[in-house]
Amino acid sequence: MIIGAGIAGIATAQALSRAGAGRIAIVDSGTPLGLTSDKSTECYRNFWPGPDRAMADFVNDSIEFLHHYTHESGNQFQLHQRGYLFATARKEELAPLRRQAQLNAQYGGGSLREHDGNGEHYRVSPATGFEPDLDGADLITDQNLIRQYFPYLSHETIGVLHVRRCGVLSAQQLGMYLFECARESGVDFVPGEFIGCDTSAGSVSSVEIVTKNGTEQLPTNALVLASGPHLKATAALAGSALPVVVEKHVKISLADGKGVMPRNAPLTIWNDPVDLGWTTAEREMLAESADTAYLTKPFPAGVHGRPVGAGDQVYLYWTYDCPVSETPEFPIEADPYYPEILLRGMARMVPGLTTYLDPMPRPYIDGGYYTKVADNRPLIGPLDVPGTFVCSAFSGYGIMAACAAGELLASHVLQRELPSYAEAFTAARFKNPDYLRHIANLSGSGQI
Repeated sequence: MIIGAGIAGIATAQALSRAGAGRIAIVDSGTPLGLTSDKSTECYRNFWPGPDRAMADFVNDSIEFLHHYTHESGNQFQLHQRGYLFATARKEELAPLRRQAQLNAQYGGGSLREHDGNGEHYRVSPATGFEPDLDGADLITDQNLIRQYFPYLSHETIGVLHVRRCGVLSAQQLGMYLFECARESGVDFVPGEFIGCDTSAGSVSSVEIVTKNGTEQLPTNALVLASGPHLKATAALAGSALPVVVEKHVKISLADGKGVMPRNAPLTIWNDPVDLGWTTAEREMLAESADTAYLTKPFPAGVHGRPVGAGDQVYLYWTYDCPVSETPEFPIEADPYYPEILLRGMARMVPGLTTYLDPMPRPYIDGGYYTKVADNRPLIGPLDVPGTFVCSAFSGYGIMAACAAGELLASHVLQRELPSYAEAFTAARFKNPDYLRHIANLSGSGQI
């Protein structure tokens, strides 16, 4: 029994089914992929910070599965390896970008190539599909090369780091493809709300769910919690306390009718703090109110965006304000100023977007929750009660990591040989005082 029909639950069902695990059911009170998985940034990357290579190896395995399913499905979910592009206008930012790429190379992400005008060849990313041998990263400080390949960037840009084994895909189509494969191999979908389980014999023996027909008791010897932002509550129902929080994230989709961002542009990230570019009169007016004075101050680095789909839409994101709570609240409310803040921030990197400031097209706004633990790594593996497992807490990387996560969880359930990174993701790590002290001293979150 798998609780949760998001991408993690579906990928787990598919992995268990492929392994011949017997009868499998997914339980969810909503529609498959309808809560968080359809709010995704729809990107993937093999670019991960430390403190070790567990995340890099884990997601690299998942990318291999994505490549396999791309071939198997005829690229039904539109995976395209266009990369992640980190851009800066600050000379002091070049050394940190170089260090990040060198560290990624140590973790198996591929070598760093530098382009400073010495004539070294720069390889263009494929506009569609993927190239398995294209990995590593290219640090470009040759201004002519930047203008040639990324002409939409601000002319103040002095360097870009193009990370190559990264790209985009349709999260909804990937999820539905895996869901259809699972259903074809006999996995059941049970519409219902999980309200508890029977562990009186010392291990899980059944789950209790509420369906349209009333309360039902369904026998099982393995219960998997893949419940996304509801993980804390479902874990409590299964007899486990997990140290998870939820963090609200919102994105906008905007029509780029003038084609400011090329349709084959990579996910593009500005690595510099941003001033929103108000006129003197606007700045004075905003500063007069305590509710709007924050708009006049510099915003942190990290505004990013990319084209999406075959039309003219672009996704824009900026995680400058991500409130954390113990439990999710729906519907998600967004800051009314967020669309303009986001567009102004993105226009600092892509000046052509200023054409949409007056008047601003009506954006589509949506959002979801990152379910997280303190080290920003997932929870995959057994829980305290025998027969109960977790496959959740994927923060912002659930789509890209789901395939390897499902395989890892299936290996735990079926007691198969585990990969080297398995221990790094079990919930038991949070009972180790040495590990808790270790993560308290980490400087990075692992989140991009």
